[in-house]
Amino acid sequence: MTTLSEVDVVIVGFGWTGAIMAMELANAGLEVVALERGEMQDTATTANYPNIIDELAYSTRGKLLQDLSKETVTIRHSVKETAVPYRQHGAFLLGNGVGGAGFHWNGMSWRAFTADLRLHSHYRERYGASFISRDMTIQDYPVTYEELEPYFAQWEDVAAVSGKAGNIRNSILAGGNRWEAPRSAEYPLPALKSIYGAQVFGKAADALGYASFPVPAANASAPYTNQYGVRLGPCNFCGFCEGYGCYMYSKASPQTSILPALTQKKNFTLKPRSHVLRVETDSTGKVATGVTYLDPQGREVFQPAKMVILCAFQMHNVRLLLLSNIGRPYDPVSGEGVVGKNYAYHMNSSVNVLLPQGTQLNPYIGAGAAGTAIDDFNGDNFDHGPLGFIGGASVYHLRTGGRPIGQSKPLKDGPNWGEGWKASVQNDYQRTLPIYAQGTVMSYRDTYLSLDPTYKDSHGQPLLRMTFDWHENEFAMIRHAIDGATQIGKAISGEVQVNLRKSGSHFDTRAYQSTHTTGGAIMGDSPANSVVNRYLQSWDVHNLFVMGACAFPQNIGYNPTGLVAALTYWSVDHIKKLYLKNPGPMVQA
Repeated sequence: MTTLSEVDVVIVGFGWTGAIMAMELANAGLEVVALERGEMQDTATTANYPNIIDELAYSTRGKLLQDLSKETVTIRHSVKETAVPYRQHGAFLLGNGVGGAGFHWNGMSWRAFTADLRLHSHYRERYGASFISRDMTIQDYPVTYEELEPYFAQWEDVAAVSGKAGNIRNSILAGGNRWEAPRSAEYPLPALKSIYGAQVFGKAADALGYASFPVPAANASAPYTNQYGVRLGPCNFCGFCEGYGCYMYSKASPQTSILPALTQKKNFTLKPRSHVLRVETDSTGKVATGVTYLDPQGREVFQPAKMVILCAFQMHNVRLLLLSNIGRPYDPVSGEGVVGKNYAYHMNSSVNVLLPQGTQLNPYIGAGAAGTAIDDFNGDNFDHGPLGFIGGASVYHLRTGGRPIGQSKPLKDGPNWGEGWKASVQNDYQRTLPIYAQGTVMSYRDTYLSLDPTYKDSHGQPLLRMTFDWHENEFAMIRHAIDGATQIGKAISGEVQVNLRKSGSHFDTRAYQSTHTTGGAIMGDSPANSVVNRYLQSWDVHNLFVMGACAFPQNIGYNPTGLVAALTYWSVDHIKKLYLKNPGPMVQA
């Protein structure tokens, strides 16, 4: 095995969190090496027009996604079942390559509610301790919204987020989200132009007494230069966001927002096709010495480092901790251990409104976050007492692009080929308005991540095993949200079709739902209930930091990227201010 020269920082995985960490630490003068197991990807060559707008290659065949024949996860509903491999991308899409999922995401960029970050305390205070089910393992974040607010703002500048504020320093503003936590300032850019379907949805929602607002979008509405001196161009609503790189340099990604400045730094090195096998520690097991990885030729290489930062996707970070024997694996029987604990997801359902004949919604005009939302069914923005569940859902209309393959399924049951199918597609395409509900999922004692005892990847390492299924709390939550979405749908003149996840149904991986997987390396105020402390520093190995949605104690009702980025900026700021001056535990156990 080859041993390289020691560096200040080695970063594992190079998506959003890896790019943020690398930029901030390189700016601080540290020597940074980032290891990414996938291929090099950049806008000019990987996302060049017209090659990138190939729906068959990217949306259908997942050209930017992880090769599941080499590594995947195994999935089971309960400990009574034997987990089987996730062999085809369906429920969630695992990114691969430089930029990670941040290269092919949509761009919805949300902040958490204040109550989201103190969920356990909030529900106990408002509804009483008995309101929280005994099988739930929800807990507060060890950081408040007020502490994170400057870092949300920093992220929104870097990502050129377009939106309309609804609450600036506790002043409620018309046109924005009246439910949002207080912001220090307006969004960097005005909201994207409202597409026709969003106008129809917003008008109906407002007429019912809800307060619609534009979805905050990391799709630039105008030219913008961020704090790193990187310039993004305006979105042209081409309709190719999720699953694609952005050839317009409009959708924020590590490639369009950070890399042009970062790659100019001599103290930063990016190594693609470098597959990290494990984090190495000293004889005490309490200090990381670096990482061992496979280079592009398949040779083992040891990269020594003074600090190791895990910035891979949520599942991969948890797996690396387990493979490296760092932290105590979670045991659902005893409830002891923390690594793998509190896995969570999103629960989604929808309503389709078939507008009158002659309506032209022009669904091919779209962007990753081009839409209108309401938050009246999200968070604790309504009285949960009579309803008996915890959590909520964002309800919105979004049009990301009416691409031909994805839009070829008829709205109603009928033939899937031939003359009847063609007639259905022609009849539905221009006048179908979807309303989505994306809901929270709580963490439970019986939902967790572990190493699979049977299946291994192409390198001979155990796969990650997911034990997960839906709970009645989430079925009740999504019914409530879909009742509201249905009400809005009926207020729009047209035929309403409700697609509600049935109570008692099992988690099914066949159809896409969300790539918003969370938990497994959660943050907390004690080693007894968490893997990392409030600065995302490992309780067990002081020079190891773990980024990403794996830190979420439970999932929120929003896409996680904004919160992930804010936590990353929070962490790196305190690494620079506290850790570098005095390496060691930043919070005493």
